[in-house]
Amino acid sequence: MSEEVSVEASGETVGEAKWSALRELERLAPGVDREAVQFQVVSEGERGLLGVGYAPARVVATVDRPEVAPEDAVEGEAAIAKELLERVLATSGVGGAVRIDESDDEVRATVTGDDLGLLIGRHGQMLDALQYLANAIGHRRLGEDRRRIVVDAAGYRARREATLESLARRSAEQAAATGHNVELEPMSAVERRIVHESLKDDAEVTTASEGVEPNRYVVVVPQRSVDRGAADEEQVSD
Repeated sequence: MSEEVSVEASGETVGEAKWSALRELERLAPGVDREAVQFQVVSEGERGLLGVGYAPARVVATVDRPEVAPEDAVEGEAAIAKELLERVLATSGVGGAVRIDESDDEVRATVTGDDLGLLIGRHGQMLDALQYLANAIGHRRLGEDRRRIVVDAAGYRARREATLESLARRSAEQAAATGHNVELEPMSAVERRIVHESLKDDAEVTTASEGVEPNRYVVVVPQRSVDRGAADEEQVSD
């Protein structure tokens, strides 16, 4: 038998009170079906005159708590990621659902929804912070023998990775053509790793990270500069 969840909320209008009640229901019962929510208008409120006699509109919202089917139950790293992201969605007011994909060495938690800019953050900084937190919780609960948790939203990771790989190739071409180092903008450790991996097999350049967090960045160095430096050191040693 399903459990019924009920909340009372207020607002300047009945519409605002309903919206506030919906957000509270989603916090208490993640995954709730909005179409199934039933509203009872307790008071339509009064605007009053010049603020005198104002009374807010009040509604009671009721819905059955979503049941988790056995096949939908998650545990371990998957449970950690799902619980964290659903709590963030509920408290931030961002609408979305969490999908979990698992492999032998990785758990990928992807949030889907219409407007996830707040969850992604500038250059994915919010996603990186949530991913770091999820892995820290996983380390504390599960120890060293655990899978890596990847947090994504609306396919942002794949789009950003493609952008960084393209940037890495262009920077390598520029460094090789001019013979000068190319410094990229500050990036997170996750994004710097993508650049390093993209160019690790490029015979014309090498890469290094410089600076101090949060302003640490990648430098693309032309290989001929490295070779020249090595030759100079060899001459000095002779």
